[in-house]
Amino acid sequence: MKIVCIGGGPAGLYLALLMKQLDPAHDISVVERNKPYDTFGWGVVFSDATMDNMRQWDRATADEIEQAFNHWDDIELLFKGRRIRSGGHGFVGIGRKKLLNILQARCEQLGVKLVFETEADSDADYPDADLVIASDGINSRIRGRHADVFKPDIVTRPNRFIWLGTHKLYDAFTFDFQRTEHGWFQAHIYKFDENTTTFIVECPEDVWRAHGLDQADQEQSIAFCEKVFADNLQGARLMTNARHLRGSAWLNFQRVVCAQWWLRNPHGSHVVLMGDAVHTAHFAIGSGTKLAIEDAIELTRQFKRLGAGRERIPEVLAAYQEARRVETLRIQNAAWNAMEWFEVCGLRYCDQLAPEQFMYSMLTRSQRISHENLRLRDAGWLEGYERWFAQQAGVPVPDGAKPPPPMFTPYNVRGLTLKNRIVVSPMAQYSAVDGVAGDYHLVHLGARAMGGAGLVFAEMSCVSAEGRITPGCPGLYKPEHTLAFQRIADWIHTHTDAKFAIQIGHAGAKASTRLAWDGIDQPLESGNWPIVSASPQQYLEGVSQTARAMTLADMQLVKEQFVASTRAADAAGADWLELHCAHGYLLSSFISPLTNQRTDAYGGTLANRLRYPLEVFAAVRAAWPQDKPMSVRISAHDWVEGGITPGDAVQIARAFKAAGADMIDCSSGQVSKREKPVYGRMFQTPFADRIRQEAGIAIIAVGAISEADHANSILAAGRADLCAVARPHLANPAWTLTEAARIGYTPIAWPRQYRSAKPQMEANFEREKASRP
Repeated sequence: MKIVCIGGGPAGLYLALLMKQLDPAHDISVVERNKPYDTFGWGVVFSDATMDNMRQWDRATADEIEQAFNHWDDIELLFKGRRIRSGGHGFVGIGRKKLLNILQARCEQLGVKLVFETEADSDADYPDADLVIASDGINSRIRGRHADVFKPDIVTRPNRFIWLGTHKLYDAFTFDFQRTEHGWFQAHIYKFDENTTTFIVECPEDVWRAHGLDQADQEQSIAFCEKVFADNLQGARLMTNARHLRGSAWLNFQRVVCAQWWLRNPHGSHVVLMGDAVHTAHFAIGSGTKLAIEDAIELTRQFKRLGAGRERIPEVLAAYQEARRVETLRIQNAAWNAMEWFEVCGLRYCDQLAPEQFMYSMLTRSQRISHENLRLRDAGWLEGYERWFAQQAGVPVPDGAKPPPPMFTPYNVRGLTLKNRIVVSPMAQYSAVDGVAGDYHLVHLGARAMGGAGLVFAEMSCVSAEGRITPGCPGLYKPEHTLAFQRIADWIHTHTDAKFAIQIGHAGAKASTRLAWDGIDQPLESGNWPIVSASPQQYLEGVSQTARAMTLADMQLVKEQFVASTRAADAAGADWLELHCAHGYLLSSFISPLTNQRTDAYGGTLANRLRYPLEVFAAVRAAWPQDKPMSVRISAHDWVEGGITPGDAVQIARAFKAAGADMIDCSSGQVSKREKPVYGRMFQTPFADRIRQEAGIAIIAVGAISEADHANSILAAGRADLCAVARPHLANPAWTLTEAARIGYTPIAWPRQYRSAKPQMEANFEREKASRP
């Protein structure tokens, strides 16, 4: 084949040398705008795993890079006068110029043609090429020429950064956070050769402008950064690379994602994007070079697997795109999480978190590194952090004793203490008879209370017969309902040390439907009752009953029903009360603009739409004992354009906090069938994190939390105060006890009737752990 690589960065050069190795008969050229061995840039970073991959594909190049690189395991934080260090992170740093020079020399050694000082504007300039590699960077001209096929999605991010260097040397990947009179600046610092360090300074746009940096030239910007980080630099100077930063010293990161990675052009050449031309990853996790190198490896792998001839090119490129897409999106998502963390850290974390927790939050910012992964990296540091976390929770840990994992620390709110931070979520069971929670509910909730959780929620208990989702939903509007829940509360309090919570709500437009297994959200085949909502609506368009808009008299009546149910929950012995304002039910229908089209004082602005839910909350809070906690479940994201956003959720949480709520139970969705949620593990935790930090209220995180590792990571980072686990508790009532055994936390107490099973389960998990390679 004749192969032309447009752009002499890591992707183009490494692909060229790998393909030349695969078949020396290939005619391969790399076209680069710079002079021979005359490139630019500071240091680049990639992981130990990438180096291992390179050793397998071209040992000679890997060996030379290994001799030139700087390797470090430690990450160090400089924050609020503290210096905190954690090890085991495994990064490789090398000067970009040195890396490219090694790759250029290796290409020449193998017979790759290097064409320098040549601008390649188009793949059409090489009509005789079988394969054109468009590795021409983030501003790829080739991608732009075929944008209708490649369909690039380019997002410009709000933070400003400047890429600098210094001759001061650091022995760890260092993050330095400094507060100025206008806000926070952060520096990403890593040594990449024997006398030079990369020093990237970043800040939000508003902080950048407030300091007049939008009017500063490069030298003024450098002088400013030297002043901000003077304590760190200790007299060392910062340096710019004029060619790299021509135009503006301060840049905005651009996230690039392409729907299609390759095409066949009118000349018959196949064109494929690689490196930054097809995807970018924020420098916050340093994966841009890693992605480029691994693109080259994967394309070569597919040629080796399917055949390195021109007739196989379409098949190879399709396989390459398929193989790389998932891994690339995984890394880009992690980089996005890390990037967002740095973009908002001044708003959410720098002022709110202590240095110890700030360090943990920073280390886990991408959500790729979990609690137990940190233990593998640096067990000593993590144990010290767990000790600190336990002490904040009021748990003294004697010297030499192991601290409890975060999920097994107590939590205090008002007059209540939870033994741990795991909550059994309220989960509809559709098994009540005329609103009465019966034997099924006693066994269901009792089993989960025996299973180790600190707080067990009954499913939403409806404030009226008309407010039930289905005929099988429990209520709190008759004396027999109170007695039924009292029986459950008494059993839990007698036989366990768990606390019992009741969630009260009204289904609104989602009422009068069948049991879930008979057709979820479908109206009853017979016996439907009239339904109400904030405004007239059908939850399932053309299928559901049409709810009528509530009158003021309706609103007063329903508020009184909520108050009556609150008093019933207290009489039943519930320790905790939650007001359901989520998932499209009645109170939620007032909050979301998708379901509230009222023109009176209860519609329009968010403040008006919150008016009725806040009135209900105030009445309920007044009726609920002051020493008992009360939470509010909200939908933090409607997942529909024009609906509630996470930014709105912060305002909603602030309003309920001001009204006296102790916690926000942070869920999302189920307000509209037009929703398009983005699922994934812990997918709602970012909403919880944002609300906790920006609204300053305690949070229950919920949503795809299925392992102790998830819960410990969320709690330790301060993203939430409690973790609610739903479906895993349906599969295993003793989820909490099981997860304690899985992670080796043996001090947890089991019910005395079950204690003989405890050592066996713990031993089984230990054997399983020991048998892993």
